[in-house]
Amino acid sequence: MSDTSRYDLLLKGGHTICAKNGIDGRMDVAIHKGKIAALETDIDPSLAEKTVDVTGLYVTPGLIDIHVHVYHTREPEGLSVMADSHSFRSGVTTFVDTGTAGARHFLHFKRTVIDLAKTRIFAFVNIVDQGMIGDFEQDPANFDPELCAGTVLAYPDICVGVKTAHYWARQPFDDIHTPWAAVDKGVEASKLCGKPLMVDFWPRPERTYPELILEKMQPGDIHTHVFAQQFPIVDEAGKPNDFLFKARERGVIFDLGHGAGSFWFRNAVPAMQNGFSPDSISTDLHIRNVHGVVVDMLTTMNKILNIGMPLAEVIYRSTLTPAQEIGHPELGHLSVGAEADVAVLRMQTGEFGFVDCGKAKIQGDRKLECAMTLRAGEIVYDPDGMSVPLWQDAPPAYWTLPF
Repeated sequence: MSDTSRYDLLLKGGHTICAKNGIDGRMDVAIHKGKIAALETDIDPSLAEKTVDVTGLYVTPGLIDIHVHVYHTREPEGLSVMADSHSFRSGVTTFVDTGTAGARHFLHFKRTVIDLAKTRIFAFVNIVDQGMIGDFEQDPANFDPELCAGTVLAYPDICVGVKTAHYWARQPFDDIHTPWAAVDKGVEASKLCGKPLMVDFWPRPERTYPELILEKMQPGDIHTHVFAQQFPIVDEAGKPNDFLFKARERGVIFDLGHGAGSFWFRNAVPAMQNGFSPDSISTDLHIRNVHGVVVDMLTTMNKILNIGMPLAEVIYRSTLTPAQEIGHPELGHLSVGAEADVAVLRMQTGEFGFVDCGKAKIQGDRKLECAMTLRAGEIVYDPDGMSVPLWQDAPPAYWTLPF
């Protein structure tokens, strides 16, 4: 860095969106030592070691996807993706693994994935001591609230809460199960560690969806997969059911959690058009949906955008609200002093199709694409080379073999 430079990097001329700071317009973003150093309408490029012209692009906080599966070193599960292969290309700088690991395997997950990834990774710890996926998820004997909560408390900088999922309350353990076993044990673990419970749920006559969100879940708990086919989100007239608003009033959080089978336009479109939108946007990204129907975070965001949610709100529900939901308010914004996790996005216009889990689609006219991603001030994704010189202008020895 030269003696005259005040900043390491300047993103110049972009349309910046940052909900926490009420910014939705042209604003330069300067970065120094991995932190946001300045947000001003016109920062002198001579103050920066490097300036990247982002005119015509959107500059946002790094996206936060709070429902993914990235424990790829666990075998023979075959569920998870490698975090760094799927995060930055979609503008995501923070992933939250949702219960792929239980307490029994969490240290292995931490050592072989979390500690080695460039992507920031948090985790919900599964109430099932062995995590997912297997018949052991159906046996309440494997639900260990104390072990789960103890793991969360032992790693408070990584663990953001408790997860329950995939408990069908049916054979082969009907002789010992109770319909609410997984949820009740999850709530118990949540209370022990003081962090939220995320619930993936399949209703049955003996355990209804309204009972889950109106009686069982606590304020701050997160219901993911909100627009899945199994939930009575809208009534016969296509209006959101009243109990959804009552649950939201009592503090229950509704997360999108797209997944391979948990996002249906027939629930999402009428609900959103009549005043019920998800609190946070997430993918439930895993190996079985990365090539469709989820693909990535931006594809999921584009579906919500083309249903009709304004762009600034889509960004808000993909940055600030998920950060708050997982108890990390230091993330999801571009405040001076915050870690410089940044997404630079390009808006394409035209005719686009977006597919739900029932293999039905909507037509849209806008599509966000990732032009650049910064993680802690470092450019980690720049497919168009916006940050590098033309080869003719580069120094003579701009690249040499490292041996």
